[in-house]
Amino acid sequence: MRKLIKDIVSANNFVSGAIALGVVMSIALGCNCGKNLDLSNQAKNSNSSSTSNSSTSSDAVPSNAVVEGLVKDTMRKFRGAVNSKDFSELYNDASTDFQGTYTLDQVEAAFKSYTEKKGVIVPILDKIESTDAEFDRPPSIRTEKSLNILVASGKFKTKPFNVRFDYEYVMRGGEWKLLKLVINIP
Repeated sequence: MRKLIKDIVSANNFVSGAIALGVVMSIALGCNCGKNLDLSNQAKNSNSSSTSNSSTSSDAVPSNAVVEGLVKDTMRKFRGAVNSKDFSELYNDASTDFQGTYTLDQVEAAFKSYTEKKGVIVPILDKIESTDAEFDRPPSIRTEKSLNILVASGKFKTKPFNVRFDYEYVMRGGEWKLLKLVINIP
């Protein structure tokens, strides 16, 4: 086990790739998601999870169990994508806002360091199914340009590394669709 951790940490390409991926994903997938949806300027149009505005109340937030189900479903799709090096299912199930901003090739390139190390990454992702999500803060709804956006961030305590997630979903056609995807596995 120590040798595995040492190999992962000392693999300069992997560590550099993970850091670069975190930066790229935070900027690219977390900051802007479409021409008509400015997620980089949250202060103007969003509310904290403890307050509400006229269009969204705290009652609209799904239960933690529902949010955890969404997160785990996204993680299952991500795991499958890493394992097969094919992100099309994850991409096709994402919101049209996400798809309008990023191509499938861009998403695959952003997670290339994960697919290259799938022998280490996939077994960690496999453990998520039997692990409870630990949210950094309670899932919340924020409103951006009249859209309800579900915010969920936290981690899964998996070994040898925790899997951190920062996801956003937008309500489209009566269901939550992926809007933001940030996954960090040290």
